Amino acid sequence: MIISALKAGVGRFRSIRSIEERCKNIQQALGRIEARQLHNLPAGDIHGSEFRVFSQWGEDGILQHLLRHIDTPRKIFVEFGVENYMESNTRFLLTNNNWAGLVIDGSRTNVDFIKRDEIYWRHNLKAEQSFITRENINDLICRNGVTGEIGVLSIDIDGNDYWVWEAIDTIVPSVVVIEYNARFGPERAVTIPYDPDFVRTVAHHSNIYFGASLAALCLLGKRKGYSLIGCNTAGNDAFFVRTELKPSSLPELTSLEAFVRSQARESRDAQGALAFLTEEQERAILDHRPLVEVAADGRSMLISQRE
Repeated sequence: MIISALKAGVGRFRSIRSIEERCKNIQQALGRIEARQLHNLPAGDIHGSEFRVFSQWGEDGILQHLLRHIDTPRKIFVEFGVENYMESNTRFLLTNNNWAGLVIDGSRTNVDFIKRDEIYWRHNLKAEQSFITRENINDLICRNGVTGEIGVLSIDIDGNDYWVWEAIDTIVPSVVVIEYNARFGPERAVTIPYDPDFVRTVAHHSNIYFGASLAALCLLGKRKGYSLIGCNTAGNDAFFVRTELKPSSLPELTSLEAFVRSQARESRDAQGALAFLTEEQERAILDHRPLVEVAADGRSMLISQRE
């Protein structure tokens, strides 16, 4: 009886694994079909290129589209804030385009999961466990053998995104994908003050106090030699292309032109339940949190510290 039950259990497990594998194959096949349909899309039509395979929103399609128009001799990516890497901006590049890359996450559980995933031996992927700061980011990248020109850098750490991108100087990506906080609007060039221990859920219970505005990232991109190409339709990720690589068919946009307001209602109350705050209510919270205003030359000034 026990042996029969064990055999049945093993059989069910194998069946589930087989179904999961087939689902992944179908996902990637649909992604390849969608990617082929982008070939005649105008270069500047970022929103029209969106599709999802492994990305949370439409980043898979946007990256496929941009990389078709940009010369990227080194097919290498760096992405951090990936959790267990099942949902990410670069996984489709890894599995579909045979890129190599480095992913970083602060959770040991997440990194162990990645290393057990079959993609870890099927592809040239490295996974590093570390809580990212502007002090350690360059060392984390270098000690994994990644330096110089790469194809894509993807930043999504729900906090010090501005400060970490500013600090990175050991790699030179062709494309940068970075999260922005649309609640700051299209014109204010602001970010949270740098705190190496920043955790979004701890900084304020609302879960909306994090990151930087699109205008702040646009100024930083300019200083680092990047042009803002556009944002996804979800209103949370901005795409920058190295200016010297940007073809004329990809127009550079201002933060006002590229800005998309997020419709996500992820605010929380003090007990951690979804609060569904209005824009005005969210703005009132942010207006009473410390913010740093940044200038085109990189100077910054604390502008709000009211409780």
